[in-house]
Amino acid sequence: MTMRLIVAGAAGRMGRALINLIATSEGVTLAAALESPQSPVLGQDAGALAGCRSLRVPVSSDALAAVAAADGILDFSTPRASIELVALAAQARIVHVIGTTGFSAEDEARVAAAAHHAVIVKSGNMSLGVNLLASLVEQAARALGPDYDIEIVETHHRMKIDAPSGTALLLGEAAARGRGIALAEHSLRARDGATGPRKSGAIGFASLRGGTIVGEHSVIFAGPGERLELSHKAEDRGIFARGALHAALWGRDKKPGLYTMADVLGAP
Repeated sequence: MTMRLIVAGAAGRMGRALINLIATSEGVTLAAALESPQSPVLGQDAGALAGCRSLRVPVSSDALAAVAAADGILDFSTPRASIELVALAAQARIVHVIGTTGFSAEDEARVAAAAHHAVIVKSGNMSLGVNLLASLVEQAARALGPDYDIEIVETHHRMKIDAPSGTALLLGEAAARGRGIALAEHSLRARDGATGPRKSGAIGFASLRGGTIVGEHSVIFAGPGERLELSHKAEDRGIFARGALHAALWGRDKKPGLYTMADVLGAP
């Protein structure tokens, strides 16, 4: 049976990539394309907006009507929009794939509560390569131990609104798991002025922004006399779109719960 999908954040870079992918993929169809009530693209054909053929699906802000006629949501929007959508997904008991980043602790709690009723796949990055990288980072952190300082450097396009990126935080969580510590208690986000020596055990983050860079992430393990670097470079947003679509199809026959891309991909 064809899976009817909603794309939230339809006018964004990822939204357009998802619409294009759905238009050229078998087994899925675009049920709705959502944007904010203030968006200038409301009413436009979603396919034309994305630069592909006409799909006869106008961009809308009516999330309630969209969810009533869909099997899943592909969501790369904003935290506020995602929290509204996850409540609707829970009511309708449909799949909600969340690639949105920048959630607060309260937002995360709402997502977790909604997962009692909906299949939610949430990840700071949907690509196979990044999720494999996270697995390697966890292994390296466990093997190298606290004598190796961990720094995570991420670079994105100038329009990205949150920092550190969701992918950087995903990698930081992997490093923290490897060390058996809580990232929130060992995260170092900014340095300015006379900061003194580096605190032992900290997991540092550095965020760079500029141009049209899709996404680059490096995890540096700096130890006595040597340095190990694990890196990933995204060259095409299509990798994230394909991962999100794969996650939606995977989640269709799963029980309600909060899943990650590691679950989807069967990564350790």
